[in-house]
Amino acid sequence: MSLTTPAARRDLAFHLHPATNLRTVQTEGPLVIARGEGVYVYDDEGRRYLEGMAGLWCASLGFSERRLAEAAYRQMCELPFYHSFTGKVPAISTELAERLVGMAPAGMAKALFANSGSEANDTAVKLAWYMNNALGRPGKKKIISRQRAYHGVTIASGSLTGLAFAHNDFDLPIARFLHTDCPDYYRGAQPGENEEAFAARLAANLEQLILREGPDTVAAFFAEPVMGAGGVIVPPATYFDRVQPILRKYDILFVVDEVICGFGRTGRMFGSQTFNLQPDIITVAKALSAGYIPISANLLSGKVCDILLAQSDKLGIFGHGYTYSSHPVPAAVALETLKIYDELDIVAQVNRVGPRMQAGLRSYADHPLVGQARGIGLIGAIEIVRDKATRQSFDPKAGVAAFLVRRAQHHGAILRSMAGDIVAFSPPLIIADSEIDEMLACFGRALDDTWAMVKEKGLA
Repeated sequence: MSLTTPAARRDLAFHLHPATNLRTVQTEGPLVIARGEGVYVYDDEGRRYLEGMAGLWCASLGFSERRLAEAAYRQMCELPFYHSFTGKVPAISTELAERLVGMAPAGMAKALFANSGSEANDTAVKLAWYMNNALGRPGKKKIISRQRAYHGVTIASGSLTGLAFAHNDFDLPIARFLHTDCPDYYRGAQPGENEEAFAARLAANLEQLILREGPDTVAAFFAEPVMGAGGVIVPPATYFDRVQPILRKYDILFVVDEVICGFGRTGRMFGSQTFNLQPDIITVAKALSAGYIPISANLLSGKVCDILLAQSDKLGIFGHGYTYSSHPVPAAVALETLKIYDELDIVAQVNRVGPRMQAGLRSYADHPLVGQARGIGLIGAIEIVRDKATRQSFDPKAGVAAFLVRRAQHHGAILRSMAGDIVAFSPPLIIADSEIDEMLACFGRALDDTWAMVKEKGLA
């Protein structure tokens, strides 16, 4: 994109970019996206890109589903705003809550709405603290998540996140937040250690952490079924089977972050179902509204709800909520989204096309730059390495994966590079076979461009 375009000039004058190198975008300018159609987006100069990340893992129905726009318009005309404080609630929000709880994994009883995944995870932390106060356990407040986890960027959810960029110079994590091992078998396994042995070691490390801190001080454990921004880490065999009994043994809440995995991404409606998880709280966002409008939710088990009800009796109020909790317009869009998922049988769609994407990713396994291809359903990643045999990474300053993603964009596909030279794929769930092939072909051309650059600069 030319820096002389009106949109670029306006952006540089007024827009501070999240999760971006501010100096680079100031120098080079942003990619200004003007419109979308299906799985494609178009910049302000008319160039088309296949959106291989569904935006930020969220545009599950692509970028032109009119039914969602029409649902928002109808609701804006009927009731553009109302709140759910003091015993009031928009009618459409009650319908969404009923449908959402009905489709959730077994054991979920109520939905508490918010506006983003960060807010939902922040709320889950507050609920863990609130519940332990209600149960007369004021010292049971520590929260455990995992290295390389991503749970958001508020003060609490940013503390849950296990990635340096979310902590550096923000004075995070705050006290009472702990991080245990990332379940990355490719990077973390010891020589000769199979997946089951690796999972057993990580579970033992988690239990040792709990015992060191004191089980009566640990309130909750947060986990994504598949870790997203940390590198698309699919848990090794038996990992969650070993972790969950430890949480039950020490009466630690299990909070499952389904912000990326929820609503079909892993080949079941929820990642909890894919990996046989039994959470106390589930957080959802992103694909809840197909990314079309901000909304998130905490799905709460019956056990959690009973404690909240009893404490509300004691205090006279449940003192949490946001102005836009249960906002009727996002609720209407989310409800229509769930109806479309049902009509499309979105899980069957993912299971039909997902194997094509996974096979396509793995077809690059022999390339000299590819250390590992991994994924499940319609989420995947390729890890770029300097040396396949030793799994040695490139110097982060070389920006090899970032270069690859820029070349993919040049060839017509938007992908995402992450720390560790990992390239992520998370296309809209409606993607067709031919579009998967197109996305992978753009990646393949970019991979070859990157290999040429690496050789030319003597990086390998």
